[in-house]
Amino acid sequence: MADRTLDASGLQCPMPLLKTKLELNAMVAGEELEVVATDSGSARDIPAFIELSRHSLVSSSEGGGKYRFVIKCGG
Repeated sequence: MADRTLDASGLQCPMPLLKTKLELNAMVAGEELEVVATDSGSARDIPAFIELSRHSLVSSSEGGGKYRFVIKCGG
């Protein structure tokens, strides 16, 4: 289970990504963040951001119009 959850449901691009970045900046290395979003752009934007960051994508899934990501905060 993630240490924190960010519910970005109903937010449109680029807000889910921006809120994810802000939340990760407030976390310490090793903590996990679960992000839930409904914007389809999140399926592309969040993994692309993680690829370029110090963080790692633990899991991602899609179902019922929601996109879920679990991100491990990097050091």
